[in-house]
Amino acid sequence: MKTAFAAASLAAALTAPLTAADAFAEPAEYEFDKSHTTIRASWVHLGYSRQAMHFTDYDGVLLLDFEEPENSAVEVSFTLPEGLWVGADQERFLNHLNSADLFNTAEYPQASFVATGFETEDGETGTMTGDLTLHGQTHPVTLDVELNKHEPKPESMGGTLTAGFSARGTVNR
Repeated sequence: MKTAFAAASLAAALTAPLTAADAFAEPAEYEFDKSHTTIRASWVHLGYSRQAMHFTDYDGVLLLDFEEPENSAVEVSFTLPEGLWVGADQERFLNHLNSADLFNTAEYPQASFVATGFETEDGETGTMTGDLTLHGQTHPVTLDVELNKHEPKPESMGGTLTAGFSARGTVNR
């Protein structure tokens, strides 16, 4: 069975400790703000409907250099099947996703993405290339990335330096 994931998207809010002297000047390690981050994949099911799943069990390292984006690094790992959420009729659909026909999570319980490059001309939009490992195979992918916002949260929310991004790409399985 060939399944094409029409789009995979990541909307992330990332937080980093803020120091006044270097808030915007040096590379900083950011953490996922999991209450404000969504990693999902969507696809068209036989032409009838658009389906989606969310990856809820993930972790990663993000080193962001806004002055020289090529020095940034992103690594994210996903735990399957525990980390999947698909919504309606979840048990039956999850059993199908976890089967040897698709993710084969008994043999391949982890997936990962490791960025290999970043390009931007305006600092607001660009591309991130990387290696996606899924089902025991690693393939290159390119994501279109948009910086939503990069600044400290309001003091009433802790004042932590936060960066929000949206990324979208296509993966054929």
